[in-house]
Amino acid sequence: MSKKGKGLWAEFKEFIMQGDVMTMAVGIIIGGAFTAIVNSLVDDILNPIIALIGGDAVKNISQLGVHLGPNGPLLTYGHFIGAIINFLIIGFVLFLIVKSFNKMKNDAEKLAKHDEPAEEKKEEPAQPTQEELLGEIVELLKKQDPENKA
Repeated sequence: MSKKGKGLWAEFKEFIMQGDVMTMAVGIIIGGAFTAIVNSLVDDILNPIIALIGGDAVKNISQLGVHLGPNGPLLTYGHFIGAIINFLIIGFVLFLIVKSFNKMKNDAEKLAKHDEPAEEKKEEPAQPTQEELLGEIVELLKKQDPENKA
């Protein structure tokens, strides 16, 4: 391998070992497992309920379809409906997860702000009034000119 190829390989290894890539990989694996759970929910729980409601004509959502003409192909729209149901379930669960995560994050931030010691306001010394300033000026003038008893 050339020197350039080794540099590219080293960069690739560094990229793969970054925390963001590893976190994304874990998310994809968990997402795949969650998809299997949702598929089972649709196939094993929702389909039998739909078959119970729809009777013998509807045994499985994915088998729903319509023939295009007397000898035409079967347009199976049921599988598409099942995919939409899966998408809506996954989307709703992800919405709930993100919503609860954001709530926990906001609560933690509020708690952190509440636990911080409140900064004490430094009170500025009271400013003298005009009368006090004039009185000080008169005193200074008296000290400079003892004969003037203004």
